Amino acid sequence: MSRKPSRLASLTSLATTLALAAGAALLGAGQASAAQADFGYVALGDSYSSGLGAGAYDGGSGDCKRTSRAYPALWAAAHAPQSFAFTACSGARTGDVLSGQLAPLNSGTDLVSITIGGNDAGFSDVMTTCVLQSESTCVNRVNQAKAYVDSTLPGKLDQVYSAIRSRAPGAKVVVLGYPRFYKLGGNCVAGLSEGERSAINGAADHLNAAVAQRAGAHGFTFASVVGTFTGHEICSGNAWLHSVNWGNIGESYHPTAAGQSGGYLPVLNSKTQAVLK
Repeated sequence: MSRKPSRLASLTSLATTLALAAGAALLGAGQASAAQADFGYVALGDSYSSGLGAGAYDGGSGDCKRTSRAYPALWAAAHAPQSFAFTACSGARTGDVLSGQLAPLNSGTDLVSITIGGNDAGFSDVMTTCVLQSESTCVNRVNQAKAYVDSTLPGKLDQVYSAIRSRAPGAKVVVLGYPRFYKLGGNCVAGLSEGERSAINGAADHLNAAVAQRAGAHGFTFASVVGTFTGHEICSGNAWLHSVNWGNIGESYHPTAAGQSGGYLPVLNSKTQAVLK
């Protein structure tokens, strides 16, 4: 005749089960901590990565204008990688990345982020031309920049991307794009014409498409920020980008601190979820 298990035996079995489950959870947490402790992140690129426009610049970074408010530093603060190298620099072109930013990359690098290509395409000169000269001159300069993006920039991006992969063969590489600057039909009543704003937005799209194409060809992940900046362009009433900043002209047309934390950081977070598992 069978007997029901005693109350003591049932409690003992339950306690054993809970202990095993807790042990498994602790083991999993320990493994996750160990994986995180070995994680290396290197942030490369231009002013959109260094954080120009966000303020609170690190005096030790000099003209590179790196800041703890930039999306790479915010990501590192949130995820605490064992190593974090921040070599992005305001004004950087592809050649500057190759000559001065790649040293921290190695076989132990797990994540690389980068924005690059805007300065090669003449970003600063385009905006200066459009602010100071006629609409037709602005549009012509935009078209010159687009022609450069088609003819010359792809090869320069290939050089950078190949160098990154060579130095960090196992890394996930996230190539972030640039926002559109203007909300068309927005609340700006002065400054550039609507035609100039439209041409500049089109140039940003053109640049992003070229960067995305070359990033994909190298097996890298392209991350668009156009969506996160939508509704926060210049002329939107809640801009995450500086317009012409006469007090600090270099910050003009760069993300504010809110643009870094609300426009760039969420995009990088979404593209790095898998690599952190």
